[in-house]
Order: sequence, then structure tokens, then C-alpha cells
Amino acid sequence: MSQGVLRPSPLVEQATTYLHEQISSGEWPVGTKLPGETTLAKSLGVGRSTVREALRALAGAGLVQARQGSGVFVIATRPKEDWSTQLRQAAITDVYEVRMLVEVEAARLAARRRTEADVTALRGALARRRAAGSADNAEFIEADIALHEAVVAAAHNPVLTGLFTEFVPVLKQQLLDLVELLNLRTGDPHHGDEGHAVLVNAVARGDAEAAGRALRDELEQTLTLLHSL
Repeated sequence: MSQGVLRPSPLVEQATTYLHEQISSGEWPVGTKLPGETTLAKSLGVGRSTVREALRALAGAGLVQARQGSGVFVIATRPKEDWSTQLRQAAITDVYEVRMLVEVEAARLAARRRTEADVTALRGALARRRAAGSADNAEFIEADIALHEAVVAAAHNPVLTGLFTEFVPVLKQQLLDLVELLNLRTGDPHHGDEGHAVLVNAVARGDAEAAGRALRDELEQTLTLLHSL
């Protein structure tokens, strides 16, 4: 390992960067056991606590793993990507396929679990989507996604809600690009209004199969358009 004393501050960040570079450059290939904390601290000119924090950061990035009684080993040369990053980099068709799996089940659950407050929120979201028909594409997309968020919220499953929340930033940009690319609102500024009304009414009356079917039909239409590009 090449030697190099680090500057005083911020030591943990510098140590993390230095060790990361050693791994990504191939100095320490996958499977390699890293030198001990004492050796690393002496080599970098820092305390063992700084090295310990740096190794913890690398472990959090999925680059190293501590094995009880054996030491710290390199398990990857590139940091693992978080879910948000994967979504941003994913193909829009892949995102829609997963969105369909999540939202169709959410719609079914919403129909079974909705409360009066949920129904009021859904009808309000539908009204706002309709009102946004006279607005620009960005505002219309905001209103469209807000309705879908209301459906997911009515499922009363915090995991589903959290998962859909991760989708929202990506969906907003992808939907905006799609609407503008295909001029979907040129002839119909309220694009998809009928299908969304069917969805809201199905959830409101507690028809789980109809709610799931309505949402699946809507997303499948969009997915078909995407595959045709």
C-alpha cells in the first residue's frame, strides 16, 4: 500500500476517500483482508478511531465487511447504489412494470380499507386533476400523481406508501417527458380522466377487483405507448 499522511481535517472523510481509492484502484482486490486498524492508522497518520469510522463508512457503502475474529475484507470495488439512484438510472419501462405491481395491489387494498376520509381525499384529488386540465403539463402531472398517491395512502400500508414515495420524483419527470414527447394532451387536455374516475369510484364503493383492473388498464396503456417508442 502506498504511504501518505493525511491533513488534519476532516480526517474521517479523507481517510474514507483514501481507503476507497485503494480499493477501487485494485490495490486491494475483492477478497483481500485489509491491514489492521493500528497499521492503517500509522500509515495514514491518524488515530485508530478515525480509521474505525472510515471503515464503518466503507461498510455502509457495501465495499468492506467485518468478519468476527478474522478482520475486515473487501467485498466490492464499487459502492452499492441506493434505491433512489437505481430508479433514476432505470429504463422507464422497467419503472412502469414495477409501478404496476405496486399500485395495482395498492388499489385493491385501498378498496378494502378506505375510510370516509380517504374517499373524500380521492374525490378531491380527482377534482384537482380535472381542474388541472386547463393548466400546463407540469401542473397536470403533479395533480395526476397526487391522485395516485391518494390511492396508495388509502391502502393504509406504510411500506407501500414509502415505496411509492420513492417512485414519485422519477415518475414526475418521466411522465412529463412522455406527455410532451407524444403530445398526449393536445387533443385531450384531461388525458385519462375516464379511467381515473373509474378507479376512484371503484375504491369508493369497495370493489377491489374493479379498482385493481382500472389501475392496471391505465398503466398498461402507458406501458404499451412506451414500448412503441
